[in-house]
Amino acid sequence: MHAGPSTPTAMAAPTEKIAADNASIAKGSAADSDALSIIPNSEGVTEHELATLRHVRDKMPWQAFSIAVVEFAERWTYYGTTNVFNNYIRAPLPPGSTTGAVLRENRLVGVAGALGKGQQISFAIRTFNSFFVYVTPFLGAILADTKWGRYKTICVFTVVIFLGHIILVGSATPASLAHPDAALGLLVFAILVMAIGAGSIKSNVSPMIAEQYTGKLRKETLKSGETVIISPSITIQSIYLYFYMAINLGSTAAISAAFLARDRGYWVAYLVPTCVFAAVPVVLYACRGVYVKTPPRGSIILETFRVVGMCVAAQWARNPVAFVRGLRAEAFWDVAKPSSYSGGTMPAKITWDEEFVGEVARTIAACKVFLFFPIFWLCYSQIDGNLGTVAAGMRLNGTPNDLIQNLNPIAIIIMIPIFERGLFPLLRKHGINFSPIKRIAVGFLVAGLAMVYAAVLQKYLYDTSPCHDGRPSECVDAKKNPLSSPINVWVVSGPYILVGMAEIFANITSLEYAFTKAPVRMKSVVMAFSQLQTALASALNFALVSVNVEDKFQWLFASFGIIAALFAALFYWTFRDLDRAEIRLNAIGTGERAGFAGEAPAREGAAEKA
Repeated sequence: MHAGPSTPTAMAAPTEKIAADNASIAKGSAADSDALSIIPNSEGVTEHELATLRHVRDKMPWQAFSIAVVEFAERWTYYGTTNVFNNYIRAPLPPGSTTGAVLRENRLVGVAGALGKGQQISFAIRTFNSFFVYVTPFLGAILADTKWGRYKTICVFTVVIFLGHIILVGSATPASLAHPDAALGLLVFAILVMAIGAGSIKSNVSPMIAEQYTGKLRKETLKSGETVIISPSITIQSIYLYFYMAINLGSTAAISAAFLARDRGYWVAYLVPTCVFAAVPVVLYACRGVYVKTPPRGSIILETFRVVGMCVAAQWARNPVAFVRGLRAEAFWDVAKPSSYSGGTMPAKITWDEEFVGEVARTIAACKVFLFFPIFWLCYSQIDGNLGTVAAGMRLNGTPNDLIQNLNPIAIIIMIPIFERGLFPLLRKHGINFSPIKRIAVGFLVAGLAMVYAAVLQKYLYDTSPCHDGRPSECVDAKKNPLSSPINVWVVSGPYILVGMAEIFANITSLEYAFTKAPVRMKSVVMAFSQLQTALASALNFALVSVNVEDKFQWLFASFGIIAALFAALFYWTFRDLDRAEIRLNAIGTGERAGFAGEAPAREGAAEKA
């Protein structure tokens, strides 16, 4: 528009003003129309209502809590056995013992043991166990998504776990321990069997527990008269928070396992978790008629690779910059979409529909998020081992140094209700969108703070230990009596609590993200990919053996702290676009696979019931 009309255009000015007014009205009408548009897959919720009304969670189905019992028992059996593997493998039988138990008169200073194979073999077997149990989820995921469905897969591999525990108990009997090499062979075999079973149910329990909730986005008026949005995503978040609480309740079994091994022997310590796990088949059978069960969709893994390969091939260029630019282009997936072809020009190898391409794109986007997690699990691994060594150099006052690690699950159990009932609703009430991407980034940052805390503590421990050789846990006097730092052992609780908080922000959210962002047909596979990151962290731990020594702990912890903070910033910067598209991503691919264009998608979670 001109600042002032000249004589020739004076008559045109009113026309231009009318046109501008009409455009403004049309624009306002379009905006109003957008605000009144209905959110897909909701019960009449508009964009305006979604943006202005307070969001709350729905009632959680009791079936979900019954499935949590499965994970509770599995974690009880896992931590109730693996947490005593170190002494069982490393230390020899105590004097006068045939079971690994310490005689009553020696319990103040004695250490339980059995095989006497030393620290190196113990570390190798324990690290292999951690690696293998987080690789095998792919087996259960593929079987569930393509052949058996999640419920049947969980039932089958529950039996596998139970058999593994029976072998483990047999390996620790007095008759077996009389032949340490044979007992070690049985132990390794039991670990393999249990890892296959535990990994295979791990990728299926998490999706199945959330599938029990089938509610939709809707409005509801509370008794106070306030109209709120009942949010499925917040409900799923709450389900996973309490699911993770069940996991950590199970992990506190390590407290009893240590005392059972010391006082009653290893076969008793392994028998108790076996008996606990025997309740799992009973629960699954009793509830078989009330579970929401997602049936298998057939083999889709090969089709997924074909879609990805077709799109990558279309962007191939000799110039690496151009190739990367093509991979990141918005139109990257178009070449695999049937709608990109007209008439009979569509390649014969395209055997999928339009929605499937969107599902593959969504799966790849979800999996990229998990690629940042190995650094998180490396920070977590420090509380499993190295911080126990840190505690051993401090003033114990009768507290076993390996007991402190149980502060991690205890802190999580305490914090989850506070976060679910207090912090998260408070943030929503004040309009703060604490989305999954933000929560994961904060989790990385808190894990980094835990490592910084540990590094500072280690520096003080070096300075205050009577032995200034960088190995406070080995400091003894001339009579081999321990000489400890005056720092109280409970000071080391800080990293355990901070890592627990980081798990709530990052790890629980990763479970939620894997479920909500993965298409129905690929949920178990995406969940397995998220679990794989723990295995990758275990593999990295093998490469860091040379620096996992006490005199280098300060710099090891500090390095992890700095890297975790950098990863937090890089993670959010990389996935900030996904953060903005949260609602849209949750709506993609929520239906059963449409057989033809235009078929209305079914509600996510809708499935056969037994």
